Amino acid sequence: MTSIWTGHKVRVRGIEPEDWQAFQHFDEHSAAMRNADMIHPPRSAAGYREWAATQATQQTAGDEFLLAIEARADQTLVGSLSTNNVDQRAGRFSYGISIGHDHQRHGYATDAIPLLLTYMFGERRFHKCEVDIYAFNEASIALHRKIGFQTEGRLRDHEYFAGRHHDLVVMGLTIDEFAARHPLAEPHQHTQPTTHPDEPTSS
Repeated sequence: MTSIWTGHKVRVRGIEPEDWQAFQHFDEHSAAMRNADMIHPPRSAAGYREWAATQATQQTAGDEFLLAIEARADQTLVGSLSTNNVDQRAGRFSYGISIGHDHQRHGYATDAIPLLLTYMFGERRFHKCEVDIYAFNEASIALHRKIGFQTEGRLRDHEYFAGRHHDLVVMGLTIDEFAARHPLAEPHQHTQPTTHPDEPTSS
């Protein structure tokens, strides 16, 4: 059996109530939180449990959703993936991905992102994906170039955290550019996971 949400290394799935401890652990690493978005105040264990339970049961709001990334090798939760800034009229969307600090550089982001793009382009008829990446996050920029994203611009001093403003690099990928590298017709086959060094990080 094949699934559009299963890659060579990861399976993308819905969030389960028991995932709360993994997400709490991810948020304990401040540098990873900063790369993904910004540092948030500490949350209690009860708060994480309530959040995970809510995520597990709430209905998806159109084409904006949050998913968990699970390693196929041992079913460990390694990160999350979400869509945002969906413009159905123009056929554009964006997404964010975060890989837990302990699980970075194992190729999980490289495997997970095309699964989402295959769904959004091949099933939901979107035409273009756009992402904004902090200019200092060279690993994420390299990752997106590897997938096929093109640099479209740079927003100077656009976001603020850690005491200063930072540039954002704007990258884009059209359905035709994606399909040239990743066929949309066939989901990944269930093959044994492999390991090799990569540059997955938060975008």
